[in-house]
Amino acid sequence: MLVDAIKSESYRLSRNWIQLVVAILVVPALFILGGALVLFQAEAKGGPMAAMVGINPAAPAMPVNLMEALTFGADKGANGFTLILMLIAAATLYVGDYRWETWRLISARNSRTSLLLGKVAVMKSLAFAGMAAFLVASILFNLMKAGIFDRGLTFSADGSDWGQFALLWLLSWTRIIQFTLIALLTGVLTRSLLAALFAPWALGFVQSLLAPLLPALGWEPMSWKMQLLLPGLAYDTLKAAVQGAPKVPVWPALTSLVLWTLAPLIGALALFNRQDLSKE
Repeated sequence: MLVDAIKSESYRLSRNWIQLVVAILVVPALFILGGALVLFQAEAKGGPMAAMVGINPAAPAMPVNLMEALTFGADKGANGFTLILMLIAAATLYVGDYRWETWRLISARNSRTSLLLGKVAVMKSLAFAGMAAFLVASILFNLMKAGIFDRGLTFSADGSDWGQFALLWLLSWTRIIQFTLIALLTGVLTRSLLAALFAPWALGFVQSLLAPLLPALGWEPMSWKMQLLLPGLAYDTLKAAVQGAPKVPVWPALTSLVLWTLAPLIGALALFNRQDLSKE
């Protein structure tokens, strides 16, 4: 039954090609265009501008390592612009049946749990596709860098590099899913598309304001309560650990990210299974 729900939601999303293009391709396209502009300006002006893209004009012509492009793409896969566009897609996916009053038509054909988990599975696939597109954009940016600055290409990687890439990819993917699951819980609770769009953004904004204020009140950034309260901080902490930072509170950060991912999903499922959908 879950497979049927996934197939159904996948088909519905495939018909909304504008949503697919916006969620998957807009950020990579802007990254490539903006990167090309910076690279051409750096090549024309040299010096500090070249340093911005990691090129030292006075140094010997070192080849561009494409493994660094993969690591960068995985590291920045959950950037702010991607989170916003994925949030729009998630709100549309999760709350669309409330808006168009179609829940009562499809809820009789499958279990409610399968219907909601089908939407989550499709959202995971959409996030994966968006990250893959950004990864390709990162590779293209480095290819442009090599071409514009007349640098060679190389691919130097060992087991630790691949491990770091995989963990950064998993963290970025989880961060996108965690952020959009707030929209799922809000959408089920309020049945409002606007609320599903606004609540995760507002929550993230408040948390970003608290992050520099709480240490002034005696909260240690590495403490359990800071990590549990701020999933964005927990995400950054885990990325720092993957990248080799010492004395990082891995377990508090990991616990925070897991709780902020599972709690909205479990809450949404519990609420959805108790809702009266006869008029939805």
